[in-house]
Amino acid sequence: MSFLFNDLDKVSEKASYYLERTKIIQSNIANADTPNYKPKDLVFEKVLNEQIKLKKTDPKHISPEIKNETKLKVVEDGYYSGYDKNKVDVDHELAKLAESSIMYKTLIEIMKKDFGRLKYAIKGR
Repeated sequence: MSFLFNDLDKVSEKASYYLERTKIIQSNIANADTPNYKPKDLVFEKVLNEQIKLKKTDPKHISPEIKNETKLKVVEDGYYSGYDKNKVDVDHELAKLAESSIMYKTLIEIMKKDFGRLKYAIKGR
């Protein structure tokens, strides 16, 4: 029975990531006028570890640490600095917000369809 929910877990985990990322981006936009504010972003450490596949070519090399658990990490973002040393670029944040919102809504639609198929299978119509 657990095989039915393997993909659902992955989709749910990604939806949670985009929901949290959306909240952080909204906070960045809300603080666009706060002096010395540094915008933040949320990253997947697991995704980063998987994308950085280091090859061990010598036994003396240290093996890359691959964690099985997914951790979300808040990192400082931003490169624009105005007169008040605020690094929020509203246009950049709005673009990230649109991307994150679209991804979240898409993943929720995928979950809805998965539950609909499961419901259809249970009812046997």
